[in-house]
Amino acid sequence: HSPEQSNVTSYAAMTVAIVTLETFSGMWINAFIVSVICMSWIKRKTLDSNEKILLALGCSRFWFLCISWVYSFLALIYPNYLYVHPIFPLLASARSFFSCSNLWFSASLCVFYCIKIANFRNSFFIYLKVKIDNIVPWLLLGSVLFSLVFGTISYNIMDKALSNNLNFTSQGRILKASFRIDQQFLPYYFIIGFGHAASFTAVILSALLLLFSLWRHKHNMQTNSVKDLSMDAHIKAMKSILSFFIMYSINFISLILTLIYAMKNENDTLFLIYLIRYTFPGLHSLVLIFSNPKLENRLRGILPCVK
Repeated sequence: HSPEQSNVTSYAAMTVAIVTLETFSGMWINAFIVSVICMSWIKRKTLDSNEKILLALGCSRFWFLCISWVYSFLALIYPNYLYVHPIFPLLASARSFFSCSNLWFSASLCVFYCIKIANFRNSFFIYLKVKIDNIVPWLLLGSVLFSLVFGTISYNIMDKALSNNLNFTSQGRILKASFRIDQQFLPYYFIIGFGHAASFTAVILSALLLLFSLWRHKHNMQTNSVKDLSMDAHIKAMKSILSFFIMYSINFISLILTLIYAMKNENDTLFLIYLIRYTFPGLHSLVLIFSNPKLENRLRGILPCVK
């Protein structure tokens, strides 16, 4: 019995160490983005639309990583604490809220880049391009409200599922340790999948529209040998959205695998998938820093070794 317990403990300790390294790195990166934008806000008394989205995205990812780390730490080291009602529903609800807002703020940034940079003669697109700065606050508010609804539904589903499995002992409200993830969580999985799929679709459409605009603009400018600023803007935005697309794809595949292996209760594989998913918020924020001159210059000032 003791070697098995030792193996479980060493595996849990190793996983916690890796998760801690990933999450705290991601939290530092996103805290850097938030602090730079806040200092700029204090200095200039205003923020442009791009900075508003980056500020919301940085805050969302910081708290998502923080709550995810707490959840992983409890699940691996002190699993019994998760069985105390209502710790598990609250953590799951908060994580769902910040995960959803993180995805929708990312999608909003892609849509913003697409509308701001792409050139189409469609009257509705021209209207959006003119009004985009006024639309962004409503886009962010809509993302927050949708995430709140998502988090509330997640709490209700988790609370109901766990209440059906309560085993009241003499010590208090302790959940059955033998609780299995089964059909009771199917609505939760469906909602998560819908939120990811919808935001992923927005990213794909933005990438395709921007790519088509870039191709058409390049075709029109083939005879012009002068360096075209619009072309540079297209390419820079395209690189950012492609990085979104690649990381969204990895995150989306990880989510699908998470749902599959959660239903099978294969915890070892599940934690490996979570390790991949925890790299997404920090790594993508790092890409955003190097695609933003202000953030990149500030980072170079702090870390002279960054080339």
